[in-house]
Amino acid sequence: MKATIAVLPGDGIGPEIMPYATRMVEAVGEKFGHEFSLKEGLIGGCAIDAVNNPLPDETIQICRDSDAALLGAVGGPKWDDPNAAIRPEQGLLKIRKEMGLFANIRPVRIHPTLTSASPLKPELLEGVDFVVIRELTGGIYFGEKRREGDTAYDVCTYSVGEVERIVEIAAELAQKRKGKLISVDKANVLETSRLWRATTISMMAERYPDIELSHWLVDAAAMNLVCRPADIDVLVTENMFGDILTDEASVLAGSMGLLPSASLSSGKWGLYEPIHGSAPDIVGKSIANPYAIILSVAMMLRHSLDLETEALAVEAAVDKAIEEAVLTPDLAAKGKAVSTEVAGNTVIANLKAS
Repeated sequence: MKATIAVLPGDGIGPEIMPYATRMVEAVGEKFGHEFSLKEGLIGGCAIDAVNNPLPDETIQICRDSDAALLGAVGGPKWDDPNAAIRPEQGLLKIRKEMGLFANIRPVRIHPTLTSASPLKPELLEGVDFVVIRELTGGIYFGEKRREGDTAYDVCTYSVGEVERIVEIAAELAQKRKGKLISVDKANVLETSRLWRATTISMMAERYPDIELSHWLVDAAAMNLVCRPADIDVLVTENMFGDILTDEASVLAGSMGLLPSASLSSGKWGLYEPIHGSAPDIVGKSIANPYAIILSVAMMLRHSLDLETEALAVEAAVDKAIEEAVLTPDLAAKGKAVSTEVAGNTVIANLKAS
């Protein structure tokens, strides 16, 4: 296979962890006989500093000319003024719009050797392996916003079509897993949630009658994520609810440094990134966990390039490193942590030796 990958290191620890993602891409190419071309672009705060634009037109074109993109992180204290006209996060929102990235996929899997790193009791973590599907381009984040005197407005809007396309992705994923789908809303209060629920019920009955469909109110979902996470297989929800619930779900694994994500369009193009953000407090300390971005490479191989065998090989290389206790400080016992370099190099060596 030949494929072009856009590489967007971004801000904070992004440039520190991205080399291990690109080296993993190259290692996969060498091992499995693929030809991958990597094209780097600016996004976020570094793009503001360079060209006063959080997502330059050149970066957009690099993405459009690519088969997928890898992103490190955006943002940091340097650009934290909430009243600033230009902010790093605008680059992330814009790339979602430009590339039609309406579906965010976040898998949560608990590695057996890391249950002690989770804030939950080990017995609650047994068998936890689920995926959250978050609608990414609608809802209150993208609705009309205005301020009039001492009153502010943020409008939440959803259409039947927006609900159907995200539920379709969730349902098709559920068919490949345990056949169970949980839809999260606030239908007892919000009109958008009532539309969400009614559309989901109608669509699932007509097109996916084989899937077991449940509905959780978002407050109950927040509780169930920490009380009964093993009951979840695939969970789908709207933009703001998904933003909150996925961050809550991320702590189950013991560290945000373990979890990848994919933002997908209606085609094969996707943006792949770790969920941990720019982590400005550890920049330059060589302690950032590279596993999430390496696992993001696995998601890219699976979802955008249809290379399932290669994706499984990358995931197995990370699992092997974890089993051998090659852990950065976010996961390791005191005095036993390794550097970003050691962790990243170990996984790449595992892949090559497999």
